[in-house]
Amino acid sequence: MIAAPRPAIMAVIADFAAYPQWASAVRVAEVLEQEDGRASRVRFTLDAGVVKDTYVLGYDWDGDTAVRWHLAEAGSAISTMTGGYLLAGEGGATETTYELSVELRIPMPGLLKRRAEKTIIDTALKGLKNRVESRPGVVPGGGEDSR
Repeated sequence: MIAAPRPAIMAVIADFAAYPQWASAVRVAEVLEQEDGRASRVRFTLDAGVVKDTYVLGYDWDGDTAVRWHLAEAGSAISTMTGGYLLAGEGGATETTYELSVELRIPMPGLLKRRAEKTIIDTALKGLKNRVESRPGVVPGGGEDSR
């Protein structure tokens, strides 16, 4: 649960330029195209230790309820990627689900791959939660300050 309403969370998710500040492996996120005021294609430069890559994701937005992405241009290490954030809840607290599936060109045992995916998901959710809840205007315990 993130102690903020869906629009506040989706605003952080849609602010790609700020990703290097809270998504630990992202070095650069550059919006290449927009549709209806939100990014539809974003180029990422990633440095996750063993995996260093530059790739482009395509985005599909469903208001402040969900965003899904797919690999639009593969990089040198990542060959397939799909994922999304799903937001559920009304008012001050939002259940946030992060989905991710990644295939690498680098051979990796199944157990190690699953562990890496779990680490990425846990880190992404924790980083998002910390970023959203530390923003000005978000009241501890949920909601936004209307002052």
